[in-house]
Amino acid sequence: MKSETLQKARDFEAQYGPHIPDEERPAFHATPTIGWMNDPNGFSFYKGEYHLFYQYHPYSNEWGPMHWGHLKSKDFIRWERLPAALAPDTDYDGSGCFSGSAIELPDGRQLIMYTGVRRERNSEGFIHDVQTQCLAVGDGLDYEKYEGNPVLDAKNLPKGGSAVDFRDPKVWRGDDGAYYAVIGNRASDNSGTILLYRSEDTLNWEFVRILDASRNQYGKMWECPDFFSLDGNQVLLTSPQEMVTVGLEFHAGHESICLIGDYEPQGKGFIRKQVQAVDYGLDFYAPQTLLTPDGRRIMIAWMQNWNTIGAKPDYCRWFGQMSVPRELSVRDGRLFQMPVRELEKYRGQLVTHRNIPVSGEVNLPGICGRLVDMTVTIRPEGHDSYRWFRIHVAKDGEHDTIIRYRPDQGTLKLDRTRSGLPYDIVHTRSFLVRPLANGELKLRIILDRFSVEVFVNDGEVAASAVIYTRKEADAISFEAGGSALMDVEKYELLFE
Repeated sequence: MKSETLQKARDFEAQYGPHIPDEERPAFHATPTIGWMNDPNGFSFYKGEYHLFYQYHPYSNEWGPMHWGHLKSKDFIRWERLPAALAPDTDYDGSGCFSGSAIELPDGRQLIMYTGVRRERNSEGFIHDVQTQCLAVGDGLDYEKYEGNPVLDAKNLPKGGSAVDFRDPKVWRGDDGAYYAVIGNRASDNSGTILLYRSEDTLNWEFVRILDASRNQYGKMWECPDFFSLDGNQVLLTSPQEMVTVGLEFHAGHESICLIGDYEPQGKGFIRKQVQAVDYGLDFYAPQTLLTPDGRRIMIAWMQNWNTIGAKPDYCRWFGQMSVPRELSVRDGRLFQMPVRELEKYRGQLVTHRNIPVSGEVNLPGICGRLVDMTVTIRPEGHDSYRWFRIHVAKDGEHDTIIRYRPDQGTLKLDRTRSGLPYDIVHTRSFLVRPLANGELKLRIILDRFSVEVFVNDGEVAASAVIYTRKEADAISFEAGGSALMDVEKYELLFE
């Protein structure tokens, strides 16, 4: 039975969502029906389709009382809009239905596990949020909240755990038939931990262990955890708040990090071996993954930065978009990621240029556009390396987004300073890259109407940025300080 609050949200999005023209949205990045979008939720495969829920405030393009929006797709690229799935309509989630996950149950229903938020006054008289874990079950369209909610609350926390920062469950079914969930929490040292829980029936949960903890090394509260095996490794994803800058690996503020290691379920638990950033660009947070029927681990994330959410285009009726879904692998102890192969089905005409000398600025026939899948391979010409190389995209006489490589420093820089947003926000980020054999660097660049995503050397490094450049700015050019050689393969992406 749908509550009045949920029905109101569904009526609102049905009335106003269809009035937003397709050309005002990205062509293939997921956006809300109307209003605000943040973290991906419930990214899952259910009854032959991929479902993506998201943090949602339909009534404005600002963060507000959190609902769950809902999309589904057969190929990760074209998304069908479904009615809102959850609304804050009970005493335990009246201040928000926060992030969570979804799985298919053995009886064919879909289970949602999410964080319910309620506000109460503490012993000092201040109002604060209390976060608990809740369940809803449905058929891919409508969901009923469990009458026994919440299923996890303060009494289920380990000693020193915070009931104020206890959120974002990621649930899965283990090989033993039991259900497991990782949940973000804040420990007594005021920094993040990831808690592991187990259940035989999804209704009754027991605390297993602290899976890993920041110990004030990687930020404060750890949000939006995900935990899975991949290529013989165990991977833990999480999104810390209040990170501090560490060289060119981690930037300050909200970050997403990947911890790679081993897992001994009956022994030491998760044994951390490697820590890295997930995405090195300007806009990427709260990634969540699913396992496809053909065995691929696919990740999607909110392609936005909490510190830039006030930098919106005028009159936008939606705000927030997701990254292109990415196929994950672990190679040489690092997380690799590339756009899902399904994107290649939307490729149109191929334009190819090989062994193009670049000294100064170069424009090439057929190389332009704002819906583009383009691979650029750069290498030195002769024995003398070039000093720098730039790729300009979304360009006209006023606008320009630049991808710049400095081989002497081994750095790639993403610069959207002239992308068209008149706000004093972070517009540049540099990060380390490693050339391939013979000094080559390979960049795959995915352009949509309002974003650019760069994948370096077949996915060893990825970087994302939102750009709100007018769509008419579609020039692409190349520039070198010194002499370089370049190959370009460019596909137009077609979504008619």
